Amino acid sequence: MPSLYQRYLQRALDQHGGLEALEQRLPQPRSAEQLRALSDDRYLAEMAACIFRAGFVWRVVTHKWPGFEEVFNGFLPIWLASRSPEQIEAMASDSRIIRNLSKVRAVQDNAHFVLELQRSHGGVGAFLADWPGEDITGLWEYLKKHGSRLGGNSGQYFLRFVGKDSFILSRDVCTALRAEGIVDRTQITAKRDLRKVQEAFNDMQADSGRPLCELSMILALSLGPR
Repeated sequence: MPSLYQRYLQRALDQHGGLEALEQRLPQPRSAEQLRALSDDRYLAEMAACIFRAGFVWRVVTHKWPGFEEVFNGFLPIWLASRSPEQIEAMASDSRIIRNLSKVRAVQDNAHFVLELQRSHGGVGAFLADWPGEDITGLWEYLKKHGSRLGGNSGQYFLRFVGKDSFILSRDVCTALRAEGIVDRTQITAKRDLRKVQEAFNDMQADSGRPLCELSMILALSLGPR
Protein backbone atom coordinates (compact mmCIF):
# COMPACT_ATOMS: atom_id res chain seq x y z
CA MET A 1 0.00 0.00 0.00
CA PRO A 2 1.39 3.45 -0.87
CA SER A 3 2.56 5.51 2.06
CA LEU A 4 0.83 8.68 3.20
CA TYR A 5 3.37 10.80 1.34
CA GLN A 6 3.06 8.74 -1.83
CA ARG A 7 -0.73 9.07 -1.81
CA TYR A 8 -0.63 12.84 -1.40
CA LEU A 9 2.11 13.21 -4.00
CA GLN A 10 0.21 11.18 -6.58
CA ARG A 11 -2.94 13.22 -6.06
CA ALA A 12 -0.97 16.46 -6.46
CA LEU A 13 0.72 15.14 -9.61
CA ASP A 14 -2.63 14.15 -11.08
CA GLN A 15 -4.05 17.60 -10.36
CA HIS A 16 -1.11 19.67 -11.61
CA GLY A 17 0.29 17.98 -14.69
CA GLY A 18 3.30 16.05 -13.46
CA LEU A 19 6.38 16.42 -11.34
CA GLU A 20 8.03 19.32 -13.16
CA ALA A 21 4.92 21.48 -12.97
CA LEU A 22 4.42 20.56 -9.33
CA GLU A 23 8.00 21.34 -8.32
CA GLN A 24 7.62 24.88 -9.64
CA ARG A 25 4.82 25.49 -7.13
CA LEU A 26 6.75 24.36 -4.06
CA PRO A 27 8.33 26.85 -1.60
CA GLN A 28 11.93 26.55 -0.49
CA PRO A 29 13.13 27.12 3.08
CA ARG A 30 16.17 29.10 4.13
CA SER A 31 19.14 27.16 5.45
CA ALA A 32 20.21 27.49 9.08
CA GLU A 33 23.04 29.77 7.94
CA GLN A 34 20.63 31.97 6.00
CA LEU A 35 18.28 32.22 8.98
CA ARG A 36 21.17 33.30 11.20
CA ALA A 37 22.29 35.88 8.65
CA LEU A 38 18.91 37.63 8.43
CA SER A 39 18.90 40.70 10.67
CA ASP A 40 16.50 41.01 13.59
CA ASP A 41 14.84 44.11 12.15
CA ARG A 42 13.67 41.98 9.20
CA TYR A 43 12.23 39.37 11.55
CA LEU A 44 10.40 42.07 13.47
CA ALA A 45 9.16 43.58 10.20
CA GLU A 46 7.69 40.23 9.16
CA MET A 47 6.05 39.79 12.56
CA ALA A 48 4.45 43.20 12.06
CA ALA A 49 3.34 42.38 8.52
CA CYS A 50 1.65 39.16 9.66
CA ILE A 51 -0.07 40.99 12.52
CA PHE A 52 -1.45 43.69 10.24
CA ARG A 53 -2.50 41.19 7.54
CA ALA A 54 -4.60 39.24 10.04
CA GLY A 55 -8.27 39.94 9.38
CA PHE A 56 -7.38 42.47 6.67
CA VAL A 57 -6.87 42.57 2.92
CA TRP A 58 -3.25 41.56 2.35
CA ARG A 59 -2.75 43.70 -0.74
CA VAL A 60 -3.60 46.84 1.22
CA VAL A 61 -0.84 46.05 3.70
CA THR A 62 1.56 45.41 0.82
CA HIS A 63 0.59 48.70 -0.88
CA LYS A 64 1.18 50.69 2.31
CA TRP A 65 4.32 48.84 3.38
CA PRO A 66 6.82 51.61 2.49
CA GLY A 67 4.91 53.80 4.94
CA PHE A 68 5.19 51.10 7.61
CA GLU A 69 8.96 51.04 7.15
CA GLU A 70 9.07 54.80 7.63
CA VAL A 71 6.76 55.03 10.64
CA PHE A 72 8.41 52.08 12.41
CA ASN A 73 11.93 53.38 11.63
CA GLY A 74 13.01 50.29 9.73
CA PHE A 75 11.75 48.08 12.58
CA LEU A 76 14.87 48.55 14.68
CA PRO A 77 14.01 46.55 17.83
CA ILE A 78 15.78 48.78 20.37
CA TRP A 79 14.19 51.92 18.90
CA LEU A 80 10.68 50.50 18.93
CA ALA A 81 11.07 49.02 22.40
CA SER A 82 12.03 52.45 23.77
CA ARG A 83 9.03 54.38 22.40
CA SER A 84 6.81 56.00 25.03
CA PRO A 85 3.05 55.30 25.18
CA GLU A 86 2.44 58.76 23.68
CA GLN A 87 4.80 58.02 20.80
CA ILE A 88 3.10 54.69 20.15
CA GLU A 89 -0.29 56.43 20.03
CA ALA A 90 1.09 58.97 17.57
CA MET A 91 2.43 56.19 15.37
CA ALA A 92 -0.97 54.48 15.45
CA SER A 93 -2.57 57.70 14.16
CA ASP A 94 -0.18 58.09 11.22
CA SER A 95 -1.96 57.86 7.87
CA ARG A 96 1.05 56.19 6.27
CA ILE A 97 0.09 52.93 7.99
CA ILE A 98 -3.12 51.08 8.79
CA ARG A 99 -4.23 52.87 11.93
CA ASN A 100 -4.79 50.30 14.67
CA LEU A 101 -3.47 51.08 18.13
CA SER A 102 -3.63 47.53 19.50
CA LYS A 103 -1.61 46.19 16.57
CA VAL A 104 0.99 48.97 16.86
CA ARG A 105 1.32 48.10 20.54
CA ALA A 106 1.78 44.46 19.55
CA VAL A 107 4.70 45.45 17.32
CA GLN A 108 6.34 47.17 20.27
CA ASP A 109 5.70 44.11 22.44
CA ASN A 110 7.39 41.98 19.79
CA ALA A 111 10.35 44.37 19.74
CA HIS A 112 10.82 43.43 23.41
CA PHE A 113 10.42 39.75 22.44
CA VAL A 114 13.13 40.12 19.79
CA LEU A 115 15.47 41.80 22.30
CA GLU A 116 14.90 38.91 24.71
CA LEU A 117 15.82 36.42 21.96
CA GLN A 118 18.97 38.45 21.32
CA ARG A 119 19.93 38.05 24.98
CA SER A 120 19.00 34.37 25.24
CA HIS A 121 19.98 33.03 21.80
CA GLY A 122 21.95 35.72 20.00
CA GLY A 123 19.00 36.74 17.84
CA VAL A 124 15.81 35.54 16.21
CA GLY A 125 17.65 33.80 13.38
CA ALA A 126 19.78 31.73 15.73
CA PHE A 127 16.71 30.83 17.78
CA LEU A 128 14.79 29.65 14.71
CA ALA A 129 17.77 27.86 13.19
CA ASP A 130 18.26 25.83 16.37
CA TRP A 131 14.60 24.88 16.82
CA PRO A 132 14.08 21.24 15.71
CA GLY A 133 11.87 20.62 12.72
CA GLU A 134 10.24 17.63 14.41
CA ASP A 135 8.56 20.02 16.86
CA ILE A 136 7.14 22.83 14.72
CA THR A 137 3.90 22.81 16.69
CA GLY A 138 5.99 23.45 19.81
CA LEU A 139 7.51 26.46 18.06
CA TRP A 140 4.00 27.75 17.31
CA GLU A 141 3.18 27.47 21.00
CA TYR A 142 6.37 29.33 21.95
CA LEU A 143 5.56 32.20 19.58
CA LYS A 144 2.03 32.38 20.92
CA LYS A 145 3.18 32.40 24.55
CA HIS A 146 6.14 34.76 24.30
CA GLY A 147 5.24 36.93 21.32
CA SER A 148 2.27 39.22 20.81
CA ARG A 149 -0.48 38.28 18.37
CA LEU A 150 1.71 35.50 16.98
CA GLY A 151 -0.67 32.63 17.66
CA GLY A 152 -2.68 30.80 15.02
CA ASN A 153 -2.09 31.58 11.37
CA SER A 154 -0.05 34.72 12.10
CA GLY A 155 2.74 32.72 13.71
CA GLN A 156 2.59 30.03 11.05
CA TYR A 157 2.82 32.50 8.17
CA PHE A 158 5.58 34.42 9.94
CA LEU A 159 7.69 31.26 9.95
CA ARG A 160 6.91 30.53 6.31
CA PHE A 161 7.70 34.04 5.11
CA VAL A 162 11.02 34.30 6.96
CA GLY A 163 12.04 30.92 5.59
CA LYS A 164 11.94 28.64 8.65
CA ASP A 165 11.09 25.19 7.32
CA SER A 166 7.59 24.53 8.60
CA PHE A 167 4.11 23.52 7.57
CA ILE A 168 0.97 25.64 7.60
CA LEU A 169 -2.47 24.51 8.70
CA SER A 170 -4.28 26.24 5.86
CA ARG A 171 -7.85 25.27 5.06
CA ASP A 172 -6.67 22.97 2.25
CA VAL A 173 -4.03 21.27 4.38
CA CYS A 174 -6.54 20.69 7.18
CA THR A 175 -9.05 19.30 4.68
CA ALA A 176 -6.44 16.90 3.31
CA LEU A 177 -5.45 15.74 6.80
CA ARG A 178 -9.06 15.16 7.72
CA ALA A 179 -9.69 13.19 4.51
CA GLU A 180 -6.89 10.82 5.54
CA GLY A 181 -8.40 10.38 9.00
CA ILE A 182 -5.40 11.94 10.75
CA VAL A 183 -7.74 14.42 12.42
CA ASP A 184 -11.53 14.54 12.58
CA ARG A 185 -12.01 18.30 12.11
CA THR A 186 -10.76 21.08 9.85
CA GLN A 187 -10.16 23.51 12.73
CA ILE A 188 -7.05 22.01 14.31
CA THR A 189 -6.23 23.61 17.65
CA ALA A 190 -6.28 20.88 20.31
CA LYS A 191 -2.85 19.71 21.48
CA ARG A 192 -3.83 16.11 20.84
CA ASP A 193 -4.62 16.88 17.20
CA LEU A 194 -1.50 19.02 16.77
CA ARG A 195 0.63 16.10 17.96
CA LYS A 196 -1.02 13.85 15.37
CA VAL A 197 -0.35 16.41 12.64
CA GLN A 198 3.29 16.80 13.67
CA GLU A 199 3.74 13.03 13.68
CA ALA A 200 2.21 12.78 10.20
CA PHE A 201 4.56 15.42 8.82
CA ASN A 202 7.54 13.80 10.55
CA ASP A 203 6.63 10.48 8.92
CA MET A 204 6.22 12.08 5.49
CA GLN A 205 9.57 13.85 5.82
CA ALA A 206 11.31 10.62 6.80
CA ASP A 207 9.68 8.91 3.81
CA SER A 208 10.39 11.62 1.24
CA GLY A 209 13.40 13.61 2.40
CA ARG A 210 11.50 16.77 1.44
CA PRO A 211 11.36 19.95 3.53
CA LEU A 212 8.23 20.43 5.61
CA CYS A 213 7.18 23.46 3.57
CA GLU A 214 7.17 21.38 0.38
CA LEU A 215 5.12 18.67 2.05
CA SER A 216 2.65 21.26 3.29
CA MET A 217 2.17 22.61 -0.22
CA ILE A 218 1.85 19.11 -1.69
CA LEU A 219 -1.00 18.42 0.71
CA ALA A 220 -2.70 21.66 -0.28
CA LEU A 221 -2.23 21.02 -3.99
CA SER A 222 -3.51 17.45 -3.70
CA LEU A 223 -7.04 18.85 -3.50
CA GLY A 224 -6.96 20.42 -6.94
CA PRO A 225 -5.85 23.52 -8.89
CA ARG A 226 -5.06 26.61 -6.83
